[in-house]
Amino acid sequence: MLKTLTERPGAWRALRATGIAGGPGIGRARRLWRLAVTAVVVLGLLLWWLLPVGDDASPSGSVTVTTGVRTGVYARYGELLRDHLDEDLPRLRVNLMPSEGSVQNIRRLVAGEASFTIATADAVATYRDEGGDGAHRLRACARLYDDYLQLVVPAGSTVRRTADLAGKRVAIGQPGSGVSLIAERLLTAAGLDPEKDLTPVPVGISEMTTLMRKGKIDAFFWSGGLPTGAVLDLAKRYPIRLVQLGDLVDRVHKLGGAKHYYRAAVMPADAYPMVQRGQAIKTIAVANLLVTTDGTDRTLTESVTRTVIKNRDEIGKSVHAAQRVDLRTAIYTDPLTLHEGAKRYYRSVKP
Repeated sequence: MLKTLTERPGAWRALRATGIAGGPGIGRARRLWRLAVTAVVVLGLLLWWLLPVGDDASPSGSVTVTTGVRTGVYARYGELLRDHLDEDLPRLRVNLMPSEGSVQNIRRLVAGEASFTIATADAVATYRDEGGDGAHRLRACARLYDDYLQLVVPAGSTVRRTADLAGKRVAIGQPGSGVSLIAERLLTAAGLDPEKDLTPVPVGISEMTTLMRKGKIDAFFWSGGLPTGAVLDLAKRYPIRLVQLGDLVDRVHKLGGAKHYYRAAVMPADAYPMVQRGQAIKTIAVANLLVTTDGTDRTLTESVTRTVIKNRDEIGKSVHAAQRVDLRTAIYTDPLTLHEGAKRYYRSVKP
């Protein structure tokens, strides 16, 4: 055909005039083609940028979160987190599993009994330092809020400092709880042997308050967000007092190991208004982390992390400690590194 056209100059000139057979028309066609291709590429990149980051659609199936004792802050936080996950991830079913606290939570996580949990940084560090099974698989989603250590005694007690607990009946938390871990360290820092110098009572917060009202213990240690509902309820029914723990910070640090995760803190005067009567109390605090493992799905982890940060204020209306969850500090999850899914979320919201 080309040969025929070239042999017929008139026909060839006509085709050139339409832009089909070379000349200026071909240049315009090529330019239009390039513009079209460029537009498609730009549109594709724009859609990629605007669409939510993730491997697939909204997570589905079921997931288990192990929390804490039923009257503690962990349990309440878990309930509220589940409610918001139900809203944000309607295809995902969230199951809550009560526990004795941080130590048991970590063990459940590495055993595959749960996918997410809350645990204190010192409990995580201790588990890792002691070579706990699967410790290398632990990952963090976010730093949540601080637990405040609380030493509670009857209002008329002669106990003014931790060392005064010698010879007393002291509730130190259930085995497997973060409370028991911290209580033993505080007693040691105060120069007391938890097994010899006092009568340790290994019970949880619900039993602690009941035993104190009945006069069966002289004091109890608690580690939790402020305020802890069980302590608030006790104060309404029984006169109590909080003993300062601020003098033990340096001594605890000298014990070494995971103890450097404890920091000096001040319990605000309005944490327990009926108890403190306008007085702030020096104490010790430790960070809580939202923890998972390296085997948890990236998209699921990203979505859960997003819900935690996005709903901070709503959760904080019921769990005041959660108001301290902050995008700027959430990434500081020492001693754990962030899960890849959590990293992806924080990158997506980075200014």
